[in-house]
Amino acid sequence: MSQEIDIQTRIAETILLLRKKLGLRDKTLSESVKRARRRLPRRIYKQALLLAKAEKMAEHPKLRLVLDTPMLEKASEEVQAHLTAINLADRRWGWFLSFLGSLALGFLALSALALIVLRWRGFI
Repeated sequence: MSQEIDIQTRIAETILLLRKKLGLRDKTLSESVKRARRRLPRRIYKQALLLAKAEKMAEHPKLRLVLDTPMLEKASEEVQAHLTAINLADRRWGWFLSFLGSLALGFLALSALALIVLRWRGFI
């Protein structure tokens, strides 16, 4: 019985990590995983799908016995390890630098276009 509760607590911990690290506010793991598809690597996404499929079965007392708990524990460990490795400050900093790079490229392209037009019109 402790194994089934362990799977349910691992699923709950995974939902909490998805909320904390990716900002997903869904109630179930399956909904959260569907929304996080693009933000997760393929291998981690597949492991999270395994947990999401087992979530409904873990709630039912007789279907709990059918679950492959070692495989689900391994999947849970991989997903949680990936989610705990996410650094939110680094993600924000990366987004900010990407934004600044895009802005700089836009200004560079605009100034190059302005120079070309000025040269073409004979002002330079």
